[in-house]
Amino acid sequence: MTTQTSRRSGGRAARRSARSAPLPDHLKPVRAGMEGGTFSPLNKFGMDRIHQAVLDALETIGLSQAPQTGVDYLTAAGAKLGDDGRIRFPRALVEDTIARANRSVTLLGRDPRHDMELSGTRVHYGTAGAAVHLVEADGRRYRDSTLQDVHDAARIADVLDNLHFLQRPMVARDIADNLQMDMNTIYACCSGTTKHVGVSFNEPEFVPHGLEILHLIAGGEKAWRARPFVSNSNCFVVPPMKFATESCLVMEACIAGGMPVLLLSAGQAGATAPAPIAGAIVQATAECLAGLVYVNAIKPGHPAVFGTWPFVSDLRTGAMSGGSGEQALLTAGC
Repeated sequence: MTTQTSRRSGGRAARRSARSAPLPDHLKPVRAGMEGGTFSPLNKFGMDRIHQAVLDALETIGLSQAPQTGVDYLTAAGAKLGDDGRIRFPRALVEDTIARANRSVTLLGRDPRHDMELSGTRVHYGTAGAAVHLVEADGRRYRDSTLQDVHDAARIADVLDNLHFLQRPMVARDIADNLQMDMNTIYACCSGTTKHVGVSFNEPEFVPHGLEILHLIAGGEKAWRARPFVSNSNCFVVPPMKFATESCLVMEACIAGGMPVLLLSAGQAGATAPAPIAGAIVQATAECLAGLVYVNAIKPGHPAVFGTWPFVSDLRTGAMSGGSGEQALLTAGC
């Protein structure tokens, strides 16, 4: 039941104020944690075939270029290091990891109102992209994005009901030093919103500096570890089927610091992944499962988000076709 403002309840100003007031939660058209998954391009038989193909790929092909620390963690957990330098994952190891992995991950905001429970088919929307240019509304001209733009984006995301978390939508191109860029990006995001924030680090040595800032914002390391409100968006693989060595070391440092990890696999069907949709789904799932095994080999039950992020090539040009029908099928299939 909704309440309406009568003509005797304060006049035109009161009615305009009522119309501009935030909607109550139950009336918002897009709410955090709404149930999704109603569209499924794969039936049970198709999902089973893809699952078996994923297990085959991990067991027979595996992934290369793991850092030595990653090799140590994974082989101690039961993975096999081949003479060719590839880490292969026995089926039992993968299935055991799936069974014991953390399935009730909650990404926390600095304000508990913005906590996101990721279980089941709950859906949340947020920003991302790390664009290097921005289009000015005044004059429609392109320019390099800046730290001020990052902060402005965080402030905008903070007040938009249909955005539930923030990952940097653009890069602070006005800061040349990578360490300073990473640190200032963390501060710009966290000072602009109390929603959950996703950040990246250019080098593993930068992680302790970032954690120091987060401890200060949280009120101490203990408070940070109790409610980590920032996660690491980590492209830990270079498709096809190779670990990104530096990013893996970043991931290890973030796990040690109590930071949740978003495991991102961004293969491009027709370029760095198979062109057929099913094949691209197999590769993306295999890569992210390898990451899940990696995380749980370091710290069982650590919060990790399964971030299959497949793209599609326009075979006429080789460019990414982000708005294609195939892109939608790939995303839904994963």
